[in-house]
This record gives sequence, C-alpha cells and structure tokens, in this order.
Amino acid sequence: MMIKRTNIEEKLQRLKLKTSSEISVLDSVRAILDADNKKEDRILSTIDSGKSKYSNDFEFDLLKTENIYHINQIKSICIDYRLRFLDSKYFKGKLPYEAITKIKALEKEHNTELSGFKIIAPSKLFKLENADDPLLFAPIGNGYFYLIHKWGNDLSPFRKLLMWPYKGFGNLIFAVFVLSLLATALFPEGIFSNKPNSTQAGMIFFFIFKSVAAMVIYYGFAAGKNFNYAIWNSKYFNA
Repeated sequence: MMIKRTNIEEKLQRLKLKTSSEISVLDSVRAILDADNKKEDRILSTIDSGKSKYSNDFEFDLLKTENIYHINQIKSICIDYRLRFLDSKYFKGKLPYEAITKIKALEKEHNTELSGFKIIAPSKLFKLENADDPLLFAPIGNGYFYLIHKWGNDLSPFRKLLMWPYKGFGNLIFAVFVLSLLATALFPEGIFSNKPNSTQAGMIFFFIFKSVAAMVIYYGFAAGKNFNYAIWNSKYFNA
C-alpha cells in the first residue's frame, strides 16, 4: 500500500479556507459586540441627558401589569417616605449594569428605543439644584410609568414613621405637641415648687413646646427644608 504524497498547494488552500472562516466568525462576533456597545452607550447617554418625555412606544400586551404604576401612587409613596421622583439626569448614584441589560431587553422585545427615564430615590442620591433604594421608570403615557429595575438596599422599616412629621405642617405641629408632652412628663417634679399642680405642669409644657417648636423652625429655615408634598418631584435642594 502506497502512502499518498502530501500536496502542499492543497494543504495551503485548506488552511486558507479554514483561516478565512475563522476570520469571518471573529468579524461577525466583533460586529455584534460593537453594535451592543453602541446600544449601551446610547442608553447611558439617554439616561444621563434625562429629558422628560410623556410616553414611550410600548407594546401594551407585553407589559407586566405588576410593574405599571400611576403618578398618584408614586407621589403617595414619595410623600410617605420623603423620596424624590425626578428625571434620570439628576441621579448621581451608580446605575447597575443589570438595569442597562433590562432596558436593552425591553427595547428588543418592544422594538423601540426608550427615553424619558425617571428615578425614585432619597434626595441624597440626586444632584439637586439650589433654589437608599433607587427605582428606574420609563413613562407609558396618561400619567402611568413602567418600573424597569430596582437596586440597592431596602429602606429602613422605621423611615415612614420618622418621615411622618415632614408630610405637612399639621403633622409637624402634632409631632412637636406629642414630643413636648413626653418631655413634660419626664420633667422632674418639684423643681419649681414643693407642691406641683396642673398650672405648673401647663407652664412647663408651654415652655417646652415653644422651645421645641423654635428649634424645629430654626433648623427648617437654616437647612432650607420643606415638607414632603412640596419636594417629591422638585429638582431644587431647598424647595
């Protein structure tokens, strides 16, 4: 049995075809990655610019109903927990890659480019102009928004209670009233008289109430603070 001789030209042609095929595959993969990177850059640019938009071209049959929220529901939560609902351009926190991935998936599924993103987060996570768990939304239309992604840590279970006095002026006065009552109850008896009476207790309460109210008002004006209902969608630090 004779061993077939090696045809160098044939080997060279096979190698050429194999190499060309590998290069073609690499070029295809590179093109896909480049297109994907450009898409991510465009999404990040859209989020950074954060221009307001009334709606996006969603396919409503593909939306998850549990992710759809009305502006009144968002407003109520922001007021209860002293959060802000602002255009994404004011957000100074780091946007997780998972959020970008979800935006790309939504755009592919709905065959559209999303914009007008808004975020719910505490004030400290926004770059606010002067005069602990973000949620990323895109507008649907008619006051409805679609929740795309939530990240970060959950809020403290006591945040709603701690922020309750800031919901409005009536809440603040009531909180100062209760705090003054507690302080009066803890005030040592007999410090002004050997025979404490209701008149003395009333005077102590009135003094403490004025002192606490003065400190609250001073702090509020000095720090430029405002009530929850006035800041939930304000881009100003001292709104």
